[in-house]
Amino acid sequence: MVSKKKIMTTMATSVALASIGFTTIGQVAPQLGAHVQTAQAATSAINDYINNNNIQPVSITNQEGTFSYWNGYENGVGKPEGVVIHETATPGATAQNEATYFNREWSNIYTYVHAFVDDTEILNIKNTDYTVWGAGPTANAKYVQVELCEVSSTDAFARSVANQAYYTASKLVQYNLPFTPGTTVLSHNDVSKKWGETTHTDPVGYFAKWGYSMDQFYDLVGKYYNQLKGNTNSGNTNTDNNNNNSGAGVNDTNVIKVNNANGSYVPLVAFQDDGSVKKITNRALANNTPWYTDQVKSYDGVTYRRVATNEWVDSSYVIG
Repeated sequence: MVSKKKIMTTMATSVALASIGFTTIGQVAPQLGAHVQTAQAATSAINDYINNNNIQPVSITNQEGTFSYWNGYENGVGKPEGVVIHETATPGATAQNEATYFNREWSNIYTYVHAFVDDTEILNIKNTDYTVWGAGPTANAKYVQVELCEVSSTDAFARSVANQAYYTASKLVQYNLPFTPGTTVLSHNDVSKKWGETTHTDPVGYFAKWGYSMDQFYDLVGKYYNQLKGNTNSGNTNTDNNNNNSGAGVNDTNVIKVNNANGSYVPLVAFQDDGSVKKITNRALANNTPWYTDQVKSYDGVTYRRVATNEWVDSSYVIG
């Protein structure tokens, strides 16, 4: 939680990636180490609800904000060490509401984050190659930071945490980071305990209102992390080294890597009812990122690979 509260911080943040969209893929059972498997023994009605209702995360929307500091992480520009999980403590405020407030007030409240997530939107307002002010000097210099908006129904909460878990997993994959609960993914509460530079405990209290916990959230991040990595062996980075779990993996041949040598992002298109294609203008793929693909279509001599529901990439951008 960083909303409307001043936090002593160091600075950091980014050049905008134009409308970077991260798409959803088919479900894969996560393979996690013993640390997280212990947590999985606790029933998660929310995660069950997400699975049983086939709730899919939305794509990430990039909307460049007003935060004007462009500082690299302690290891350099584009080298975060993980993701810090926050919640806004502002019941009913949407991701767009929060983004508007922070873009207007950050210079007064000394707070800014990379993204806001609600049940219908993942809104990235600062390039994650650069730092923000969300969790104290030490964490700011290390982590991408995302805020979960407070909602008022079980369905909305399930959709919002699915979106936040997906965003978190996508950032780990984008920066080639392992998924290690408590190390590469932390709550603001974890940060407060670890470095003592803030006193915030989010999102623990808000999660508890819905019978949810960080351990259950880790399970969800693990699922999306493995989906994006394209196999079930990528997520097990815990020090417990319990490798005896098994899950249904995604074949590596269905994972493509995309890059636009002539631009800062890879464009997407949508197929129209008449079979023609139309350029998608509010989302795109980051350069040099992996994507799961399950269908191929051709139009006007161009072959396209599907990376989300009616979101397709020209095969000429595929490099692996």
